[in-house]
Amino acid sequence: MAEQKQKTKDNPHYPNPKDKKEAVKKIPQKFELEDRGRIIRIMQKDIEGRMKLYPGLTKIKGISWSLSNAVCKKLGFDKNRKIESLSESEIKKLEEFLKAPEIPKFLKNRQKDFETGEDGHLIGSNLELRKEFDIKRMKKIKSYKGYRHVAGLPVRGQRTRAHFRKNRSRGAGIKKK
Repeated sequence: MAEQKQKTKDNPHYPNPKDKKEAVKKIPQKFELEDRGRIIRIMQKDIEGRMKLYPGLTKIKGISWSLSNAVCKKLGFDKNRKIESLSESEIKKLEEFLKAPEIPKFLKNRQKDFETGEDGHLIGSNLELRKEFDIKRMKKIKSYKGYRHVAGLPVRGQRTRAHFRKNRSRGAGIKKK
């Protein structure tokens, strides 16, 4: 048996432990450089540079697929272009357009605003804050939707017979001893 071990160690195809450690050190660094793409920041959102422009814009809260398509067409960008290929001036142009988009009314997410009465489009944290304020206002004026929010029930007319049940932890007909 000792002879067999000796033969395997002398074999040039037998992996040397020293070579193994060096190989392990080299592999992750190589993969890290390939896997790690450039990250682009658009409207306070980090987007992978390897993504195409059309799906990449939808990562920003408040931008739908249809709005992303409209933005690409309006600004003249190719939808299949990688985000990392955008120059600084193109990113600024994109951000300026998204702050005040010149798009049809039906694509905007804030039509006939309650306070101003105008059509607008909110993106990112502004959208989250406005939605939160709207829910608080509905609760305060005690509208039907406000009551549903308070009770934790579905707001938009969904059925409640099979879903949205309370006391889910307790099984039916089980008594505690």
